[in-house]
This record gives sequence, C-alpha cells and structure tokens, in this order.
Amino acid sequence: MTRVLITGGAGFIGSHAADLLLAAGYEVRILDNLSPQVHGRNRQRPAYLAEDAELVIGDVTDALAVEHALRGTDMVLHLASAVGVGQSMYDIEPYVRTNELGTAVLLQALSKRPVERLVLASSMSIYGEGLYCNADHSVFACAERPIEQLRRGDWELRDNAGHPLEPIPTPETKQPSLSSIYALNKYAQERMCLITGKAYGIPTVALRFFNVFGPRQALSNPYTGVLAIFAARLLNGRSPLVFEDGQQRRDFVHVHDVARACRIALEAEHAHDVFNVGSGHSRTIISVAQDLAEVMGRTDIEPEITGKYRAGDIRHCFADIGKSRDLLGFEPHVAFKDGLGELAEYLADQIADDQAERATSELLQRGLVA
Repeated sequence: MTRVLITGGAGFIGSHAADLLLAAGYEVRILDNLSPQVHGRNRQRPAYLAEDAELVIGDVTDALAVEHALRGTDMVLHLASAVGVGQSMYDIEPYVRTNELGTAVLLQALSKRPVERLVLASSMSIYGEGLYCNADHSVFACAERPIEQLRRGDWELRDNAGHPLEPIPTPETKQPSLSSIYALNKYAQERMCLITGKAYGIPTVALRFFNVFGPRQALSNPYTGVLAIFAARLLNGRSPLVFEDGQQRRDFVHVHDVARACRIALEAEHAHDVFNVGSGHSRTIISVAQDLAEVMGRTDIEPEITGKYRAGDIRHCFADIGKSRDLLGFEPHVAFKDGLGELAEYLADQIADDQAERATSELLQRGLVA
C-alpha cells in the first residue's frame, strides 16, 4: 500500500487531503507541530483528524523528526507552512525559518532518500497583482500601487494615461511580483522543490492555491483565510473589517476541491511544473462578507469598510485554471454558495476567539497599515 507523508497535515487543507487519500486506499502519515496559533495552546490531536491517519508531532525544521517521518514513505505532500501576508511582514524570521528552512530540511532528507512524488502547496500570493487589460485589450502586468495613490483612497490600477485597468484571469505564465515576505517564501519553496526534484529524479508539482475556504479553518487565527476571519467576527456579533473599499476581487475555492487537486497532483504523470488551483471565478471582498452574513443568519451586521491599506496587499487577482484543466484534469466541483452553506453548518457549533482587531493593531504599530 502506498504511504503518503503530509507535512502540516493536521491543519485545514491537510486534514481534508488526508480524508480523501485514506478513502482512496492510501496510508497517511502526518508530520505536524500543532502550532498554538492554529490548534490552540493545548496542542492536542484535532478531533476532526481521521483516526486512520498516523500523527507524528514534530517540526518540519527538525531534521531528525523529518527523517523519522519519511521512513517507509512513498510520496510527500508538503503543506507545512506559516501562512499569512500581514504577519509575514513583521514575524520575518519565523516565516523564513518555517517556510524556507523547513523546506530545505525536507529536501535535504529527500536527497538521501528520494520518493516517488513530491507535491508542494504554493500560493497565488507570488503573482502580486494579477493581470489586467485596457480598453484596447492590451494586457498589463502591473507594479505595486504607489503609496501616495493609496493614501488618497484611489484604489484601482491605471495605465500610463491614467485610465482604469480591468482585471483578467491570471495564468501561471505571469512573472512573479513578490510584495510580501510570505510571497517570497512561497516562491523560494517552489524553486527549491522543483530544482531538487529534477536533480534527484523526484517528479515534483507545485500547486498555487488561491483563497481556500471551508470547514476546519482556524477561526481564532487572525492571519488565516479572509472568510474564516469574517466568520470569527460575525460569531462574536461584530462587523467584518474590510480593507480599502471592499471592491478588490479574489478567487475563492473550496477546500474539498483543493484536497482533490492534491490527490490529482500526486497521481498525475505530468511533473516538474506549477499549476493554479482556484475556482476560475472572481468575487469582491465586500460581496463575500455579505454572502457569509446571510448564510450565518447575521444580516443585521453590516461589514465595516475601513478605507485602510495593508503593506503587501494587492488589488485584484483570480485564477486562470486552463492549464490545470488541460494537463491535470482538475475541475472545481463545489459551487461558492454551496460551499458557504457547508461552512455555515460547521460554524454553528464553533466558538471563535476574534483576534482581527489585535492583528490590525499589530500592523498599525509597525506602520504596515496606511
């Protein structure tokens, strides 16, 4: 029986991937440090984690723990990561250590004992701004918006003549534009894995996840996905805090589809490449906050548009999934509204420690919010 090691497998995406792989007949071993920011201070095995999944408690930066977890392993799904654009801008050393050093430790071990396949969780954050076009349909890869423009509350990207640009789906061919430490981490992880995989004959795939949502997200982690942050606010009777004017567009993909993409990547013949994993659709942040309030029965709570800008944030980015369809056969199955309904059912039994204001205060103190 094929054994898959999932680093970070006790978390949100990893636990769903474990469920899917176990149901498909794989053996699953998980290496996870049960980070308090994600799992709480007691660091106990999550109740949602499948009983058949073997849990090894250890850190991906610990060479001995990694070598132990790799024994008897046939494939690796590398999800272990410190996640969050905002936090990465002031917790720089922990992010680099977990994301880049942790990946280096894993690859060092794999250089001694190659596996049949390596799949890495990357991120849409490496794109920075997505692609845009003008009225003549010329395509633009835009730089960061000037801080002077943001201070005026002028949020949209413009061409050299000052005309607003229209966001379009972003393919894997777009050159990286690394606007945060987290984005830099994820791009470094990609390159490290692809280079090492090719050198040691390990078929390797990097999956660039867009905005993943669904049950089991850590509601008390203020640097997790925006839907979980909004949910924590609503569960506590507070307005979701929306940066800029709320019209920024993102691609929300359900965790079940992401877990399926992970399995497809582990089983596919195509290798040494990167793929977008998204829904292929875009939604405004303000509309997402309103839709979530509706399914949670909290339409009495309106989102609060802050008019503020966080360092490292981008305006629009959503996925072109044509390559993933053509080469991997990936097709998202879960409609956004259906996914929100499932999330609402999960939230009904949850208690959330809302940390969004504390996180914003941390950024303000460091001058990372304009």
